Amino acid sequence: MQLALALGRRGQGATWPNPAVGAVIVKDGVIVGRGWTQPGGRPHAEPQALARAGAAARGATLYVTLEPCSHHGKTPPCADAIVAAGIARVVSAIEDPNPEVAGQGHARLRAAGIAVDVGLCAEEAARDHAGHFMRVRAHRPHVILKLAVSADDKIAAAGHRPVAITGERANARVHLLRAQSDAILVGIGTVLADDPLLTCRLPGMEARSPVRVVLDRALRLPGDSRLVHSARQVPLWVVTSELAEAKAAAKLGGAGAHLLRVVTLTSAPPGLALPEVLHALADQGVTRLLVEGGARVASSFLTAGLVDEIWLLRGPGRIGDDGVPALATQPLGAITQSPSFRLRASETVGGDSLMIYERV
Repeated sequence: MQLALALGRRGQGATWPNPAVGAVIVKDGVIVGRGWTQPGGRPHAEPQALARAGAAARGATLYVTLEPCSHHGKTPPCADAIVAAGIARVVSAIEDPNPEVAGQGHARLRAAGIAVDVGLCAEEAARDHAGHFMRVRAHRPHVILKLAVSADDKIAAAGHRPVAITGERANARVHLLRAQSDAILVGIGTVLADDPLLTCRLPGMEARSPVRVVLDRALRLPGDSRLVHSARQVPLWVVTSELAEAKAAAKLGGAGAHLLRVVTLTSAPPGLALPEVLHALADQGVTRLLVEGGARVASSFLTAGLVDEIWLLRGPGRIGDDGVPALATQPLGAITQSPSFRLRASETVGGDSLMIYERV
């Protein structure tokens, strides 16, 4: 099952709206087939593993990280393929909460005389499939907030001037996290200050760049920004107000950007309603959303209770008292000392530290 989980992770960021599943087929103690969900969500992991196993699948055991599907979608039910292949036993990590499955896949296998065991590595599988589960249960993506802070809890120099905080190895981890995310989100303030590209720039993984999402209520995104210039190569979605100016929207659309209109809060200061933003992204199929900035956006997601996981990278250097705080409206202790989050993992990455928190 650990191998199946590792295989499934290969698809993270590339299979949405489908979950990134891994499967391994074992017969007489030998692995005879393995597979993982392919880009775009199909073929599914189980048919991939069955194809590799061939005739050896008959009488074998299938380990799979999520309950095999039992409904006709863009592909036939995986449960039927498993029965037809003659698999004798299925070890499934966790049941799929999708109402179209929800135990029916396991039931179909049992009805065909296949032994089914459920629950092996369930906690790890639930974490790997958190985006799928969140989209099914709450109609929003699983939200990962990434913060890179200095030793004195700052994210930029005075005046929001960009400054290198973490080293090469930590930056590579962030780019891998981008590749494993369906979409990456920033606020318009970050775009105006940094003119970021928001792609994955790991050698050989450039094609795994996530959809770039910009929160831009008033459509201030410059037409000469790197995001707009690359919109036809890497998808760019601009989330804006339902009242945004039609002329500006048409100009961005003409440059290749996709606009999503959501409700604007009337409170001061006005802003986009974040629950509606997440619902709109879920409607587009996004299951794993990486929020990268800036300080106001990070604070807004935290205050709204919409952050599920936090990657906190800390560099060894100090920026100074005039630097920009990591969070706009609260101290960093809102994460590190919050009863709402627990530290799941910590490690040293080059000369920097990485702490991963998850919602309790």
